[in-house]
Amino acid sequence: MSKQPLTLYLAAPRGFCAGVDRAIKIVEMALEKWGAPVYVRHEIVHNKFVVDGLRDKGAVFVEELDDCPDDRPVIFSAHGVAKSVPAEATRRNMVYVDATCPLVSKVHVEAQRHSEAGLQMIMIGHKGHPETIGTMGQLPEGEVLLVETVDDVTTVPVRDPDNIAYVTQTTLSVDDTKDIVASLQARFPKIVGPHKEDICYATTNRQEAVKAIAPKVDAMLVVGAPNSSNSRRLVEVGSKAGCNYAQLVMRAENIDWRALEGITSVGITAGASAPELLVNEVIEAFRDRFDVTVETIETAVENVEFKVPRVLRT
Repeated sequence: MSKQPLTLYLAAPRGFCAGVDRAIKIVEMALEKWGAPVYVRHEIVHNKFVVDGLRDKGAVFVEELDDCPDDRPVIFSAHGVAKSVPAEATRRNMVYVDATCPLVSKVHVEAQRHSEAGLQMIMIGHKGHPETIGTMGQLPEGEVLLVETVDDVTTVPVRDPDNIAYVTQTTLSVDDTKDIVASLQARFPKIVGPHKEDICYATTNRQEAVKAIAPKVDAMLVVGAPNSSNSRRLVEVGSKAGCNYAQLVMRAENIDWRALEGITSVGITAGASAPELLVNEVIEAFRDRFDVTVETIETAVENVEFKVPRVLRT
């Protein structure tokens, strides 16, 4: 029986960004340098497949520094950590490597600079997300106030409305953030924003690619983990951009084939912490069921590379 024709539109760019690539490389190089086990505080990136692969090589993932012995190296995840974490590692004479994405570090530096200028910070982010915890932890308690929605802006209790600045979690939706920033500027006309937008280039590029594909497909699949902020935002962006069925799938086995009955076109992208291997797995699953034509929709070219810390290069 002949297979039904189906066009797959592949988003480009998709998948690993430079910060994720660097973080994974840091764990692999640390294992080469010091041998197993190497401890990693929090998932190095939000992807089970990646984390399981590193665990198989000898990485031990823990939630807190208390779970690490003093005599083994520890790596801090790409999402960044509060200042108290490296301070505690130093107190315990631990060897540690910071895998914080340089674009997250930029936000940390920004927050510090604004604070030194006497400004109280407002952070646009998701409560409980490791990046938000890390950024808010750069300054003393009460110096960074969190807002998640436009409604939060109306009630956020600032110390002095004329002396505040804002920063943003790097993995949010550009469009959602725009509305919150507009509300902040309306309520606090003197608020100071970042020199350059905090939303990272990779987040923006992946969202733009989804926007280009969404109106022309019957369904959009985002390969990524449920705890990955940037992957969940891609699903939201796909829905808002006109795709009636946008879903997050961790891998091919999670695809709901019944929901895709009768379709003729599917968009595929991947969050910044999802490896290309899982995208290929999804494409092969479609080839098994349909007569597939693959078309790539490229909206940007990425050639960013971040160096690993010097301690691993020597």
